Amino acid sequence: MTKTALAIAASILFPSALLFAPPASAQAAKDADKAGAEKEKKGESDKPAPPPVVTTREISIAGKPLRYTATAGYLPMKDEEGKLKANIFFTAYTKDGADPGRRPITFAFNGGPGSSSVWLHLGALGPRRVVMADEGWALAPPYRLADNPDTWLAFTDLVFIDPVTTGFSRPAPGEKPEQFHGLTEDIQSVGDFIRLYATRYQRWASPKFLAGESYGTTRAAGLSGYLQGRYGMYLNGITLVSSVLNFQTISFGSGNDLPYIMFLPSETAAAWYHKKLSPELENDFDAAIAEARKFATGDYALALLAGDRLPADRRAAIGRTLARLTGISPDFIERHDLRINAGDFFAELLRAEGNTIGRLDARFTRPAIPDSDGGFAEDPSYEAIYGTYTALLNGYLRSDLKYENDIPYEILTGRVSPWKFPEGRYPEVAATLRDAMVQNPSLKVFVAAGYYDFATPFFGAEYTVDHLGLPPALRGNVTLDHFPAGHMMYIQKSSLERLAKDVEGFYEKSSTPR
Repeated sequence: MTKTALAIAASILFPSALLFAPPASAQAAKDADKAGAEKEKKGESDKPAPPPVVTTREISIAGKPLRYTATAGYLPMKDEEGKLKANIFFTAYTKDGADPGRRPITFAFNGGPGSSSVWLHLGALGPRRVVMADEGWALAPPYRLADNPDTWLAFTDLVFIDPVTTGFSRPAPGEKPEQFHGLTEDIQSVGDFIRLYATRYQRWASPKFLAGESYGTTRAAGLSGYLQGRYGMYLNGITLVSSVLNFQTISFGSGNDLPYIMFLPSETAAAWYHKKLSPELENDFDAAIAEARKFATGDYALALLAGDRLPADRRAAIGRTLARLTGISPDFIERHDLRINAGDFFAELLRAEGNTIGRLDARFTRPAIPDSDGGFAEDPSYEAIYGTYTALLNGYLRSDLKYENDIPYEILTGRVSPWKFPEGRYPEVAATLRDAMVQNPSLKVFVAAGYYDFATPFFGAEYTVDHLGLPPALRGNVTLDHFPAGHMMYIQKSSLERLAKDVEGFYEKSSTPR
């Protein structure tokens, strides 16, 4: 793997970049692999997976009862010779009495890479939801679930997929995990699952949708091409929550100035939220963001392109404007060559108060505790959700869905590292999505972006959409919606409600025959 590819892989798997996948230690991974090998020797791993567990439940939506069936368990994945390759765990919810030929079905997953589907499952889409404060702050334990009146089950059946090595999904005995751990490998294994599920559960005639979050948006865009090209499965729509389709937009590094441009409007949003901007900018959020967008793609982009040729007076002026739009001191900006990466911004914005801000959601803060490298390793917005979602998912599967499994449910694992990417270039799937839309003009895309998201900045999503290269007649097939929250905008109650409403309208538009 080239240095570029290694840098990108590291930026995704570790907390300084894409989602929030903390790496498992090498020793822990070795111990787990050794334990699996011992079980295989004893014949404990080669037993066929038990059939999925089926339960029926009811929820009230807008005052009306909705009865549904929940199915939780494994779908064994075999090659064409019948050899078991992996057992992929899924949780499905289907509305009772609905016509599967007309009822939409959505295949949903999160990102990481290395994340299970727990966040979309219990945070936004599913019929049960983690209870948090209205703004998304964590509540004190004991944690609890409640019925989700904004569940997407109101307008679509749902299938939550845990890719291999996440959740309860595991490679078959004797199968190497790395055959599933890579951009192409992951798309193929998840795509093969979707094809098999649609076949087994007779959903080929259904309007079909994908919903992915973070790296899950990369997977979803890749799947649009794989499903269409490999299996002739044409999709109706794709929802991209906190999207990244072009990794050049988020990969800070020498020789790549694009992320500094893409993150600037997010820095302005965070500074506005924490009241670090001048009064005229604090008075109007939209005006502040508009100014940041204009400066980022205008004078700032030109200054970065000039490099060492930038005149001293022009450099000083750019530094002053950056300071005005970010709340960071001109001296700090000058010392960092007009380039502030996300980690430096987290640590610097509230340094005077002794705090750092969140990466997944910049609204969150915590006392800044320096790590051994002199930076700040923890993300207060991740800390607010990790324990809550972990406890409730493990309890929910056994108590509500009656599914029992004693292996660890991998909420978010580093055991997928190293993740394989194409050599010598930034991973990019926007072209795959564009080609799928050109070949299938009915395919529509909904993009949800959070203003306070520093994992996948909203301006990066805008830039990617603007550079899809779609024919003019198809540009209206893409909708981009902004939310006053972070990476998981749905932890904020008002954003959850609007997301569900907007997506329901998107489904109606995408499912209606032309």
